[in-house]
Amino acid sequence: MHATIPISELVPGMFVDSVHKLKSDAEIKLKSRGMVRNSAIISQLEADGVLELNIDVTQSQVPVPERFIRANVANVERKHIGQQGEADQGADEEELLTSHHNQVLPTAEVFSAALNQFEVQNKKLQLLYGNILGGEALQMHLVHDICQEIITSVTHHSNVMAILTRLKDKRSFSWRHMINSTILMTIFAKYLGLKPHVVEQMAMAAMLHDVGKSKVPQSIQEKKSPLTENETRHMQKHVAYSVAMIKEERGVTPLIIDMVVNHHERLDGSGFPRGLEGDRLSKAARVMAIVDTYATLTTEQPGSNAIEPVHALRFLLSNKSQFDAVLVQKFIKCIGIHPVGTIVKLTNERLGLVMAGNDILPTSPVVRVFYNVKHMHQVTLKDLDLSARDDVKIVANVKPLDYQINLSRLLQESLLV
Repeated sequence: MHATIPISELVPGMFVDSVHKLKSDAEIKLKSRGMVRNSAIISQLEADGVLELNIDVTQSQVPVPERFIRANVANVERKHIGQQGEADQGADEEELLTSHHNQVLPTAEVFSAALNQFEVQNKKLQLLYGNILGGEALQMHLVHDICQEIITSVTHHSNVMAILTRLKDKRSFSWRHMINSTILMTIFAKYLGLKPHVVEQMAMAAMLHDVGKSKVPQSIQEKKSPLTENETRHMQKHVAYSVAMIKEERGVTPLIIDMVVNHHERLDGSGFPRGLEGDRLSKAARVMAIVDTYATLTTEQPGSNAIEPVHALRFLLSNKSQFDAVLVQKFIKCIGIHPVGTIVKLTNERLGLVMAGNDILPTSPVVRVFYNVKHMHQVTLKDLDLSARDDVKIVANVKPLDYQINLSRLLQESLLV
């Protein structure tokens, strides 16, 4: 997606695709497209007579003002309407998804099928984890099969699978975390454009990275008060246990081992088990650290409540010394500023469930309105594309409990209609 901006709006971090307009006496031609690294480049472009530039929004590292993006979208839509004639006249504009959305809202049938598959996968993982607790060996063929099922589901319905990671159940953190991490890893790895065999290995690593916790006493894992120094050492041993359980298994690659052994390492050396830092941590290990942290923070646990996705993203952003800042930015672009499955409050005093993100206007997703805040009652479900509405915007993200909302029930009731 591109946006045309005047030179006065150009800032470092924007990705210039081409020059759109020059002064009448200027004769330069942009030699190559690329990132604006500093203000000196901007000054040179101004001196050369550049008036307007075409910016590649998706490759820019800083946000492009929405008014320019909207102007570009409007131009595209006017051209599209001109080509289509009057075929769509009379449609309710509030029900339409504008052409710059590349995601289709899931139907009740699609969500129902995905939910059933999700629960089947959870039961398989629950059985697998229970067998390990009972002293049986890790069944890698089951892990592989479940990973393949998740990858297929994400490929066909990434929004639906992302929404399912929002289902809450404190009693099943271990396998919920396994499946949620695998879903999020698959979504992110695909977003990064990695090859299918790499995506598969990273999904496997996400599913296996905490399997060693099965060897940590349940009394420590379920303790609600802070762990003692000795208990912390026991908990941290889960990394070594995980590696020991998988390293000799068929199909476990060096990439998988790397991600499992290093998912608690941090760029500043503050992680464990080896305190690695900086360049000693691979890109895959950095991705695993981000996904594991986000999935942990947003999943219910015996000793703590989940936090809202937006707060988990802020945590990652605020700890730049620990997490790869570039990858964190890409992760946020991948799952959205307002991730699907979260609840937002709108300027029209309504609550909406985020149904689909917006790659072009991240602050304007598609929401399913379900609640009137002013009068405190449910309303008829209605989908709104906020990018097509200048009069309705998101005010804040909402904690479900603030309005006595059972998120798991809401998700199922709102999506199975």
